[in-house]
Amino acid sequence: MPTLARSVGRAAIATDRVRVLVTGGAGYIGSHTVALLRARGDDVVVLDTLEHGHPAAIPGAELVVGDAGDRGLVADLLRARRIEAVIHFAARKSVVESIDDPGGYFEANVSGSLALMRAMGDAGVQRLVLSSTCAVYGTPDALPVDEASALRPENPYGESKLLVERMAPWFAGPSGLRTVALRYFNAAGAALDGSNGEDWDRAENLVPVVLQVAAGRRGEVDVYGTDYPTPDGTAIRDYVHVSDLADAHLVAVEALADGQNGATLNLGTGVGSSVRAVVDAVERAAERAVPTIEAPRRAGDPAAIWADASRAEAVLGWRASHGLEEIVETAWRWHSTHPDGYGSAIGTSPEPVVDRR
Repeated sequence: MPTLARSVGRAAIATDRVRVLVTGGAGYIGSHTVALLRARGDDVVVLDTLEHGHPAAIPGAELVVGDAGDRGLVADLLRARRIEAVIHFAARKSVVESIDDPGGYFEANVSGSLALMRAMGDAGVQRLVLSSTCAVYGTPDALPVDEASALRPENPYGESKLLVERMAPWFAGPSGLRTVALRYFNAAGAALDGSNGEDWDRAENLVPVVLQVAAGRRGEVDVYGTDYPTPDGTAIRDYVHVSDLADAHLVAVEALADGQNGATLNLGTGVGSSVRAVVDAVERAAERAVPTIEAPRRAGDPAAIWADASRAEAVLGWRASHGLEEIVETAWRWHSTHPDGYGSAIGTSPEPVVDRR
């Protein structure tokens, strides 16, 4: 299976086009995946409520504005577009928000995914790539974390994703559904060509927050916890480039076509970076100081977690090819040229083809 560079290179000569529905495809990781699918020559339909997604992130793509949890809509769309595979990003994803609104997270993430799987059964579509998360592990007993590690979510977001993972295999018998679940570690960065990135006005993750401070859009970075049992006292995470994550979804679709079923795979670099290391990397990329303020630990945040992603390499032939420095450099390039995110001038890229339902 190809890595990122080979996937992009092969796009121009792809002969077997796949008809793919991407739920939540106007969002951060979804839009990067849509771009890579289209570059490869696949037929892509995006289904997004636009609550957090942006039409400008998917220029030229077909966009249906609607909810992935609407079973009738999804089934009709799958039939009408003769969809062969679904990549399911649509979900709520804030750890902090999930603690305050667990019901909303179980409704959106679990009930919405259930409706999607039932719609796939209604329409006879059998290939599903699930967006999952390392939050299913909670605080690990040992590092790095592999897929056999204990599953102990510490927040409703992680619990909701774990429930979706557990539901999916039960559909194999009745509807022939085949799934690959991809457990992301911390997505970050921007498109290598500067064409796409994260909307930092809605982002809560560390990298865009630190970049906002570097750009003068925030006053300082709150460092939540400086007394963790880590080398510098701050929390450690595995930051994986969004383009690497996008590539993993393409090879997962291919693996399902080749008969793969039921794989649950970590997507990470295998390297942990502390909060202070991220701040230092941003200071180097932006060539300016980033002020920080020490703050108490947040509920639901483990001290350290990074991936053993060797199974993804064994099953999909995938491994991350970009480290923290490139993550930060590409993100800074995007944000420094798009200070208002998708409210900034995007250029002359074609608008998406929108179908509001």
